[in-house]
Amino acid sequence: MALDEKILKQLEAVVGKDGISTSAAVLYTYGFDASVYHSSPDVVVQPTSTEQVSEIMKIAYANGIPVVPRGAGTGLCGAAVPIMGGICLAMQKMNRILNVSVKDLWVDVEAGVVYNDLNAELAKYGFFFPPSPGSGEACQVGGMVATNASGMRAVKYGATRDYVLGLTFVRANGDIVRCGTRTIKDASGYQLARLMCGSEGTLGVITEITFKLTTKPKKSASALVTFGSVVQAGKCISAIIAKPLIPASCELLDSTSIEAVNKARGHPLPDAEAIIIVEVDGETDEVIRRDLKVVEEVAAEQGAESVTPSFDSAQIAKWTDARKSVLASLSALMPGYSCVSLADDMGVPVSRVPEAVEKFQAIAKKNNVIVAVYGHASDGNLHSKMLLKVGDADEWDRGIKTADEIFDASISLGGTVTGEHGVGISKAVKFQEERKTELDCILAIKQAMDPKNILNPGKAAQWRGTVKRNLRYPCKEYM
Repeated sequence: MALDEKILKQLEAVVGKDGISTSAAVLYTYGFDASVYHSSPDVVVQPTSTEQVSEIMKIAYANGIPVVPRGAGTGLCGAAVPIMGGICLAMQKMNRILNVSVKDLWVDVEAGVVYNDLNAELAKYGFFFPPSPGSGEACQVGGMVATNASGMRAVKYGATRDYVLGLTFVRANGDIVRCGTRTIKDASGYQLARLMCGSEGTLGVITEITFKLTTKPKKSASALVTFGSVVQAGKCISAIIAKPLIPASCELLDSTSIEAVNKARGHPLPDAEAIIIVEVDGETDEVIRRDLKVVEEVAAEQGAESVTPSFDSAQIAKWTDARKSVLASLSALMPGYSCVSLADDMGVPVSRVPEAVEKFQAIAKKNNVIVAVYGHASDGNLHSKMLLKVGDADEWDRGIKTADEIFDASISLGGTVTGEHGVGISKAVKFQEERKTELDCILAIKQAMDPKNILNPGKAAQWRGTVKRNLRYPCKEYM
């Protein structure tokens, strides 16, 4: 929908000339996130306060204009893509750390604060915000809450939802709501702050958050372990957890992921069929050495080809950087192919990781699709990025079929279609199948919170039809 000049002037009056844009280049840019989708908004608006967000929402509500809140655009499922146009509400100017109260174990922040910037500030006090998404240098904490993001350290420290004590959000009609508390314990009725976690902008616009703090571990070490098969690596991860040992992180890479990283990044990893990188942390060297020894013993029992422990922070950073570079590296692996996020974020019970990996590989082989399997396997979160010729409709058909079958396999193992990236568009169809007994409740909550359906409409539980619409790639059949 095109917005008339009167509405644009009203929005400009709220945020000023520097806070609004209808430039074609800007609109095109804000039509992307990091997913396979694109659709331009009619206007990009950048508020600087909760009060401004409230005024923007009042204008949108009065005129029935869709509003899509947007953080840094690092999401992989299309949640921030404005498929119905309208207002893209870009939150990057709301980037203040408002108050750090270490004596009470909380920090107040605005939604546009970048994850790494928050942790740089908290480190001054010996604390940190642990979820550790791979996009930590760019992603904003409001987007993290909206998608319940997490990353490498979720197995030990949990996801974003586990650290949200309270938050402020703006309703569709412009009302400002403060929910939750600044106390560690809270048993007071419905947990609206928790409800907003994972809501992906469909229930309200998150503007400020109170996060619980936790102490930053003083010591850490890692081990890089190689295996003759990715299934063997998966069995080792399950065995480590069952020991019991809860590592700070445990990352899995298959041979395709390793090959891509080594080609793109100057060979930082050993050549192997599979690798796991296990991090342990704690307060003393004694604890670290004890846990690292357990990892080495379990790896040997599970038939590891090699185990390389390290206390060297530079070496560990090199391994971590290699793991984080998998997504970017895959697109450079084969000329003419691009890495796409379709079935990229499944969660399965940790004990079923070996079985899941085996199923994913068989599905890819059957459909003649190149799939890299990697991820935070110690919490059962597996990524399965595909390489496709994105201008070829047949490649997309086989890719979508592969994704559907990987989702089905994950659900059959007692898992879920999304462990940390959210639903958006790419997971919507299978999310609806997985949560079919919940859909009436989900849609009833949406109707109650957003009666005019202007907040990120058409996503997740509301998505209808194929996930092949709104593709960002020049494939005519699916434009």
